[in-house]
Amino acid sequence: MDMEITFPGRARVNAEFDGFVVQTDQIVAAGGEESAPTPFNLFLASLGACAGIYALSFLQHRGIPTEDLRMRLSTEADKTRGMLTKITFSIEVPASFPAKYVPALVRSVEQCTVKRHLHEPPAFETVVRIADAEAHVSRS
Repeated sequence: MDMEITFPGRARVNAEFDGFVVQTDQIVAAGGEESAPTPFNLFLASLGACAGIYALSFLQHRGIPTEDLRMRLSTEADKTRGMLTKITFSIEVPASFPAKYVPALVRSVEQCTVKRHLHEPPAFETVVRIADAEAHVSRS
């Protein structure tokens, strides 16, 4: 997949792909206008939505009502490093949810593709192109 990253002004950065535009911005203290989620919050939303689609699909495939399905993503952070130390998915299922499916529901959420990429991250490469020249800087 390729994405075009554009810079529409101030601290806004957009990711454009497949006919979609995902807008991000920064908080006011970081020079933004708070007109869209920050890239990091968008990352967390992607993680939550991915886990959510696996939970939803699990219930749908078993004919279990989904109207009362709720999921919450919560985080814990090491404030000195500014890094997350824990991400928790809390799933609330309908009262009619069969207890025998609890372990399988957890396993299904564990299959979230975004989450799996955190466990087995890809290699990262940053390439800077200056006119016709090329400079490579790789980081993992």
